[in-house]
Amino acid sequence: MDRITSGWMNGMAGVLIFSGSLPATRIAVMDFDPVFLTVARATIAGLLAFCLLVVFREKRPERGDLLPLAIVSLGVVVGFPLLTALALRHVTSAHSIVFVGLLPLATAIFGVLRGGERPKPAFWLFSGLGSTIVVGFALRQGFAASPVGDLLMLAAILACGLGYAEGAKLSRKLGGWQVISWALVLSLPVMLGLALATMPVSFDALRPASWFGLGYVSVFSMLIGFIFWYRGLAQGGIVAVGQLQLLQPFFGLALAATLLDETVSWPMLAATLAIVACVAGAKKFAS
Repeated sequence: MDRITSGWMNGMAGVLIFSGSLPATRIAVMDFDPVFLTVARATIAGLLAFCLLVVFREKRPERGDLLPLAIVSLGVVVGFPLLTALALRHVTSAHSIVFVGLLPLATAIFGVLRGGERPKPAFWLFSGLGSTIVVGFALRQGFAASPVGDLLMLAAILACGLGYAEGAKLSRKLGGWQVISWALVLSLPVMLGLALATMPVSFDALRPASWFGLGYVSVFSMLIGFIFWYRGLAQGGIVAVGQLQLLQPFFGLALAATLLDETVSWPMLAATLAIVACVAGAKKFAS
């Protein structure tokens, strides 16, 4: 298997895993405080990552790698999880999932700024069209009715795009699973302290579904998904493989309808399918 094909396969695996993140977060915040959920998922994933690094005897990152790792931590370990958890207090997971359609554009922009990639001009047309559809959908669905939730989601997308691009760039040197593992370990002391400080007084009233949500976002969304995703971006290119994220809303909407019994309207589905259709054109002109 050539490097490009492997990159797309790893990227698709990452997208499939990430598709469950927002529905799982929506389930978890029904009982968990958003701040505790954010630091708890990072703590659990950080402890697992530490064990992986010890078992495989990975050497420590060089001093020059610490700043990029800090950016990855702020973007995908803290920023995106916290902002989405807060947003899901104001909007449904089905509504928030559509914002994920902005991630390919955000990742591409940071891929150019931080990864040095140079897609063709036509790429921006297709990627921008997908983003325009997302924003138009959000406005039609009542942006004014919940400006806080939508603005939090937009901020989350920017933080995540930066974390994706920075992590993918560093993965070329350290390896995919090593990057997310070191980023988690780097933030572990702070996350563990905050988890202990924000821990609920009692866990007796928590429903099994909330524990499942916490477990999923901790193990799969925070660690396993990134192992595939960073490897895919590093192999196939940040800008090109990043467009696979246009498929994430489709998978996420299906999960939201199945797990949370949320209504997926025809306009919502049509917007998602239109976004997905943009991936073909964007992929063609990604390099």
